Order: sequence, then C-alpha cells, then structure tokens
Amino acid sequence: MEKQFKLLVVDDNEEVLNTISQYLTQKGYLVTSVHNGLEALKLCETEKGGFDLIVTDLVMPNISGVAIIAIVKERYPHVPVIAITGWGEHPEALATEAKADVVLEKPFELDEFNRIIQNLIAEGI
Repeated sequence: MEKQFKLLVVDDNEEVLNTISQYLTQKGYLVTSVHNGLEALKLCETEKGGFDLIVTDLVMPNISGVAIIAIVKERYPHVPVIAITGWGEHPEALATEAKADVVLEKPFELDEFNRIIQNLIAEGI
C-alpha cells in the first residue's frame, strides 16, 4: 500500500479551510486542519512522525502565517511549506523572506495546487 502523506492545513477562513481539506482528503492525503497559528504550532510539536507538508494562510489573527513558516523552517527545515494568501500588495515578499517553498494567491486552481504538493513531497522523499 502507498504511504499516505500527512498534511497540515492552516487557515482562519472556515470556507477555504473546508474546501482545501476536503479536496486533499479526496486526493488520498491524511489532512489535519486548524483555524489558527497557535494550534498549528502545537500540532507540529505533538504530531507523531510530524507532517510531510504544511499549507498555511499568511494573514491570520494572533500568529500569522509568516510566523508559522519561520518557526517551522527553523525547527523542521525538511518540511515543505506552501503559503496561500488573498491579501496585500506584496505578500510573496513576506512569505519568501520567511522561506516558504511556494506562495499561491487565492483563488488558485485545486488541481495545480495538488501538482505542486506532489512535486514538493517528491523532492523531499
């Protein structure tokens, strides 16, 4: 049986979170979804075996996606991170500065999103 990859999806927008989580679950990933950065960081520390990839919104209350990316990249440099955003003039600059592997602007094409995930995971194997 093929290995099921574990993904963490973080977005404070319920609709976006549900759409992405359902899509990725249908694609065969084991998806954990959370609404905020604090919960995401706690899960990164407690999830047995860690996550194979993290998808995070950039603009969220309390702990931003940029902070999540910076912390994850410092503690788990091998874990690819995709930043997603619907805000700002130059959100890519922030995400790139924090070392996100890919930055996608919402709305994005889900099949393209899945191809990016597959490529990032394949690079890490």
